[in-house]
Amino acid sequence: MNERPRLVGSLHLKRFFFTSVCVDVALVTSLRDGMNLVSYEFVACQASKKGVLILSEFAGAAQSLGAGAILVNPWNITDVAASIKYALDMPADEREKRHQQSSITSSSELNVTIVEAQLRTRQVPPLLPTNVAVDRYLKSNNRLLILGFNSTLTEPVNALGRNGKIKELEFKLHPDIKEPLKKLCDDPKTTIVVLSGCDRTVLDDNFGEYNMWLAAENGMFLRLTKGKWMTTMPENLRMDWVDSVKHVFEYFTERTPRSHFEVRETSLVWNYKYADIEFGRLQARDMLQHLWTGPISNASVDVIQGGRSVEVRAVGVTKVAGTIDRILGEIVHYKGMKSPIDYACVLGTL
Repeated sequence: MNERPRLVGSLHLKRFFFTSVCVDVALVTSLRDGMNLVSYEFVACQASKKGVLILSEFAGAAQSLGAGAILVNPWNITDVAASIKYALDMPADEREKRHQQSSITSSSELNVTIVEAQLRTRQVPPLLPTNVAVDRYLKSNNRLLILGFNSTLTEPVNALGRNGKIKELEFKLHPDIKEPLKKLCDDPKTTIVVLSGCDRTVLDDNFGEYNMWLAAENGMFLRLTKGKWMTTMPENLRMDWVDSVKHVFEYFTERTPRSHFEVRETSLVWNYKYADIEFGRLQARDMLQHLWTGPISNASVDVIQGGRSVEVRAVGVTKVAGTIDRILGEIVHYKGMKSPIDYACVLGTL
């Protein structure tokens, strides 16, 4: 007895994998989602049957599985119906070819994810030996502490509004840190520097009452809290690329739920910290391709891909070696240091 082709709608998780092995066609009509694993699971279960995947072009998996799947606009009912009929009547050789394309893509994505996870694990720094750090601190006479701000000194923030959208973030110094930070700043043997990607007003609002150095915009602006802001920005810094990069960031923000971007004086940052992590990484890769082939192909910029962010900044804007050299130069000049720094500690993501 010949079996008729079967379609799968919404199934309980316990029966999904069994059904995925048996069906001829899977229909995924997401209007908007993050990383849709159902599509990948269906492909993985079809090694023998070579079932056909009909996938919404708005699904996160469409970028990866589009070559082997039949992509549809779920708002177009006529097109969806025609695609279902086409899938059910599809010749065996075409089913085989489409399944092979989807399998290769999904396997490649899995391998890339595994490699990235291994690299992230290797990059985790060892724990700071607290006892050793404290002992050396107490024995030193000229100390330098360089601190990050966001996620290092800030209090936790709820970035999501009631509607699930990213609300404007206000970074605030953690209340528990205020008193010990003031004691450190008042110690004549200790120099404190807060180095952040935030703009000047954010640092002023949080640290204006402390005796310390502030380095905003990745060190492009510097000041002692008792003095005025000075710039370390190169004179020939070109920012004519900003508008075109902003358009790309807006495009991907609209298409990546719970992502947002910031416009700074010397850089733009797209952040998907609160988005679906796997979908965010796929979108970040796609964004980088858009950027390199378009708005920044001939621009004097650096692109930095963070753990959950993409930053585009002008060449010469750096948060590490060069910036710290400039900061140290100003500190040594201001304090008239005659003895070398005998204790340096850097805390945070710099």
